[in-house]
Amino acid sequence: MEIPLLNDIVIIFGLAVAVLFICHWLRVPAVVGFLLTGIFVGPYGFGLVKAVHEVEILAEIGIVLLLFTIGIEFSLERLLQIRKSVLIGGPFQVLLTSLATFFIARQFGQAFGEAVFIGFLVALSSTAIVLKLIQERAEVDSPHGRTTLGILIFQDIIIVPMLLVTPLLAGATGNLGESVLILIVKGIGIILLVMVSAKWIVPQALYQIARTRNQEIFLLSVIAICFGIAWLTSRAGLSLALGAFLAGLIISESEYSHQALGNILPFRDVFTSFFFVSIGMLLNISFFFQQPGTIILIALGVLVLKSIIACFATILLGFPLRTSILVGLALSQVGEFSFILSRAGIEHGLLSGNIYQMFLAFSILGMAATPFIIAQAPRIADIILRLPLPKKLISGFYPVPVVKAVYKKDHLIIIGFGVNGKNVAHAAKVAGISYAIIEMNPETVRSEQAKGEPVYYGDATHEIVLQHTNIKEARIVVVAINDPTATRRIAECIRRLNPKIHLIVRTRYLQEMKPLYELGASEVIPEEFETSVEIFTRVLTKYLIPRDEIERLVAEVRADSYKMLRSLSSVSASFSDLKLELHDVEISTFRILQESPLIGKSLAQIELRGRYGISAVAIRRDSQILANPGANMVLQSNDVLFVLGSSEKISEAVNAFSSSKKKE
Repeated sequence: MEIPLLNDIVIIFGLAVAVLFICHWLRVPAVVGFLLTGIFVGPYGFGLVKAVHEVEILAEIGIVLLLFTIGIEFSLERLLQIRKSVLIGGPFQVLLTSLATFFIARQFGQAFGEAVFIGFLVALSSTAIVLKLIQERAEVDSPHGRTTLGILIFQDIIIVPMLLVTPLLAGATGNLGESVLILIVKGIGIILLVMVSAKWIVPQALYQIARTRNQEIFLLSVIAICFGIAWLTSRAGLSLALGAFLAGLIISESEYSHQALGNILPFRDVFTSFFFVSIGMLLNISFFFQQPGTIILIALGVLVLKSIIACFATILLGFPLRTSILVGLALSQVGEFSFILSRAGIEHGLLSGNIYQMFLAFSILGMAATPFIIAQAPRIADIILRLPLPKKLISGFYPVPVVKAVYKKDHLIIIGFGVNGKNVAHAAKVAGISYAIIEMNPETVRSEQAKGEPVYYGDATHEIVLQHTNIKEARIVVVAINDPTATRRIAECIRRLNPKIHLIVRTRYLQEMKPLYELGASEVIPEEFETSVEIFTRVLTKYLIPRDEIERLVAEVRADSYKMLRSLSSVSASFSDLKLELHDVEISTFRILQESPLIGKSLAQIELRGRYGISAVAIRRDSQILANPGANMVLQSNDVLFVLGSSEKISEAVNAFSSSKKKE
């Protein structure tokens, strides 16, 4: 027996695979590929899909699962970390965008309720597209990444009251007070349901189910909770999406949230694809080609308007202009939740046919442009920052305490005070090394200054900020931020200000090494590689492999792996390439202890170069530095020997000296 829906599903997925493959090749997000698939198979395209209504039902399931997973991932602890972005930046962005769109819509003759609703639609941005792109660019933990995430979280929450307010905008003004009262009662009932379920009912139920250790029962239980609560809210006159979000929120408070999320994600991805395909199916291609100029102008207008408002909201949080521009451009598009809201608007008569088609056209166009906008955002920010703008606007308005400029010499400068920056600062403090910190998160600056840390607020991509820490007299700079584009700019700026400084740069990926060396980095630490080294070191330690063998293996792996990076480019005539080739050569030190067998022996007797393959370049004796010591130089107790060689050879020499000491 032929099943029409099955035929349509095969067509959708078959074409989606081809379109997504092309999108992957062009580095276009999968969401855009699904939208294009919907355009091709829809009634306004080639008309390949007949069961349009059934596809819309599958799309509704996708939205239920999408909001369910958002509810599961919603964490109060995570919310507190970016609370200013959520509680201040988010409301400002949504409110200002809604108001601006409202006034524009009113100018074009839209009724009050319709204008407010259009403002709601334009205010929301695409969580799915933006977060995916930011994750791919390794910028989630950057200042603009965290701020963008906070505003998106608020948008994901505000969609719920927007859905509740939509019926009131449809014009039932006579019963407005009664409707608001009913809305408040329902809201209180929902809050009580969430509190009771999250604290007692669901955790106990899931505990009993988890005790069976039956994956099928657990999965079905999670799905039953999701759709059950969605059904209850629907019966109460609220939306399925609201119920799904609340169901996820209830499960998020239990210890089984991660397992539930892992079980639901594959279903969410499959059914959410139907949602984006269904959106593409709604777009009337002939309508687009009837007035492409108007649609493109509106799309550009929305992108510019939302970018400016989101940028302004971020400036109000106190962030520098560059961060604000990046946030604004990331949030410039209309999001997938606007499509959910638009369906509610159609049901209540707030969107007419032409306006709805216009909304679909410029929204899909903005979504398609988002990957390219985010990719070009750093360049756009650089262009804007070249304009004659007020310094206060460029550096940020946040009222952090002003710290006097550093006038130290030979000090360490740490850029970025995340986990890596804090560890470096702690080590410097223990070792008695003078240091200064540059951080762009105003809250971190204020809290760390209160603890006595020498933290300076500012964007290290600006020369004036680096000069404030006396960059020209510093010995070492450590760049430990999560923004690859900003890291490259900072490296270039530091090398230009101080050609002699030792610049250590942390990066996420191996492919970032060569560009950073070309910009003047002295050492580049790829987190991706060093993490793997740390993992296998701990594995070998647990297997009780001797420490000297582990260190030898680590040295060999580092030497071989960094040597492998030379194949990244066939060009080898630059100074940066030379540093890449000699990355495993280093200067190291070790102290001559009182019981050391080396005391009283000359460098010629030790035969560092002949026996161990390393060279002595200096000796620190008391407060003096004896540079380029001769072969007859005799070592004394507490001397600090500076040696040059590969990390592997230095490790072997230190082990040999230690073994000699034990034999003595």
